[in-house]
Amino acid sequence: MKICDYAHKALSLAKANKVLRSTELSEQGIPRVILTRLTREGKLVRIGRGLYALPNRSISENESLLEVATRSSQGVFCLLTALRFHKLTTQSPFEVWLAIPNKAQPPQINTLSLRIIRLSKEALEEGIETHMQDGIPIRVYCIAKTIADCFKFRNKIGLDVALEALQEAWRGKKIQMDELWHYARICKVEKIIRPYIESLP
Repeated sequence: MKICDYAHKALSLAKANKVLRSTELSEQGIPRVILTRLTREGKLVRIGRGLYALPNRSISENESLLEVATRSSQGVFCLLTALRFHKLTTQSPFEVWLAIPNKAQPPQINTLSLRIIRLSKEALEEGIETHMQDGIPIRVYCIAKTIADCFKFRNKIGLDVALEALQEAWRGKKIQMDELWHYARICKVEKIIRPYIESLP
């Protein structure tokens, strides 16, 4: 296959998937040097380590999440990042909050500020949703689990943030009471969250 054919195939993949991973090229038998050439020519832009896209694409708000997701298969977006993902906070966190297993190594990403939360097996694995974003799976906690986590880590993020998320989710009918209690039990915050739940309208 000629270089121009490889380049055409790589650009077609970028157009189809919005975000192109360098590993995808290897899987398709396309030499990685094609990425360097297309980037130098301005036909692709590098948006993260091993991540490329067309220069005129519509920019995803979750681009930083895409980079983390490709580098941490065990990680789950949590706390402020999950609240932002679910549109439950007005804050725009400058850090990406990621939950990982107790003994796992956090991903090394120099371009982002990562806040790592280590969770036990049950607390880590419960309540995960997978959303496809630009062809990449984004693992994030569901709303009820995120709220329970916010109460558990209230000293890190602030009780006001946890209360705002609880009230906003309840007002918007985005959570069921039984699922909230389920995750409160897993996160061991039943006693802490009870008075706030009982005061909901």
